[in-house]
Amino acid sequence: MITEGLKETVKHNIAHNTIRITSMIRLILIAVVLGLILGVLGTGFYYSVTFASTLRTENTWLIGFLPLGGIMIVFLYRTCGYPRDKGTNLVLNAISEGKRIPLRMTPLIFISTVITQLFGGSAGREGAALQMGGSIANFVGRLLRLDEKETKLVIMCGMSACFSALFGTPLAAAIFSIEVVSVGIMHYVALLPCAISSLIANSVAKSLGVKYVSLTLIGPDSFTVSMAVRVSVLAILCALISMLFCIALHYTALIFRKYMENPYLRVFAGGTIIVLLTSLLGTYDYNGLGTDVIRRSYSGEIDLLAFLWKIIFTCVSLAAGFKGGEIIPTFFIGATFGSVVGNLLGIPCDLAASVGMASVFCGVTNSPIASLLICFEMFGYDHMPFFLLAIGFSFMNSGYFGIYNAQKIVYSKYRNTYIDKKTI
Repeated sequence: MITEGLKETVKHNIAHNTIRITSMIRLILIAVVLGLILGVLGTGFYYSVTFASTLRTENTWLIGFLPLGGIMIVFLYRTCGYPRDKGTNLVLNAISEGKRIPLRMTPLIFISTVITQLFGGSAGREGAALQMGGSIANFVGRLLRLDEKETKLVIMCGMSACFSALFGTPLAAAIFSIEVVSVGIMHYVALLPCAISSLIANSVAKSLGVKYVSLTLIGPDSFTVSMAVRVSVLAILCALISMLFCIALHYTALIFRKYMENPYLRVFAGGTIIVLLTSLLGTYDYNGLGTDVIRRSYSGEIDLLAFLWKIIFTCVSLAAGFKGGEIIPTFFIGATFGSVVGNLLGIPCDLAASVGMASVFCGVTNSPIASLLICFEMFGYDHMPFFLLAIGFSFMNSGYFGIYNAQKIVYSKYRNTYIDKKTI
């Protein structure tokens, strides 16, 4: 009896392990394919956005056509039968609730983001990358007839791959997609395939000549209690700024939809507001990505209200219907705010700008581990204690706000309590 029972147990374990190994190999192969495909697609998107941004910078009169560019975007989405675009929120819902992501999201977000950058809308590109990666991955999952659970893992792989190809932080990209969906829970089962797709996509992008933002951080020579306290204060203030950005982003969208139900009117009005603000301020710092301003923040050459103007420009652009992402604007807001406030607190400008970027990013995405990895990949490990403190304080003081409405806070930030609520 014991021998027969033992044999059955061994057979069961062998069968189970065979299925598990087969599933793992299949996921790894899919991750490799997605890494290659999205590495190429991400590279094409990078060059397209770069070309559009450069063309606009050299021909500033193009900004005057932003309202017409917005009408083109709305027309594209409505013509393709996708009038109510939920953006990155749809990708997060696909992972948490099994929602389907239409393949047409990829060309739509690709073209519309390029249009937004060409005419000076204030938006990023990494949010668009998450949407393209999720859309392609979801299509691959359906093509291979994967079940719902495997499809969710594949979508995470797609997000990691495209994010890594565009932003150049493969470690953070691999973690971000498994951390951002549900705060308090990490989808560790997706770690290996996400890591593979992220690393491959990043390698493909680099081999095709993609150049990533390079920031040199000198900072203080050593870790001191005095500097640690100042950095912690800055991080808490950045957490408040992240809350402000989230509130402004959501309420601006509500106001636009309430008073301008027609999407054509809404995007035209939003584009006109951006054109007028640009004219009144006499600068193009707040149009497009704003990476040049991020670099300037490292030397302290920043307007005191630069972070506030970027919040306004980005909220109006995205709420009106222009396309792109929120991550680069988040870095802009964090870097400029950190540089200004850090100067008042006696923190070196480069360290303050870096802390600001990481803290605001953590505050709006509720992704502390990915935020820390971004710091390591962008700024190195020399100032790790400062970043660790900053991200910890930002995460704890940013409340339950977030730029993604579909993101769920599964466990409380303040106590070991299950709450399962969506971000505000």
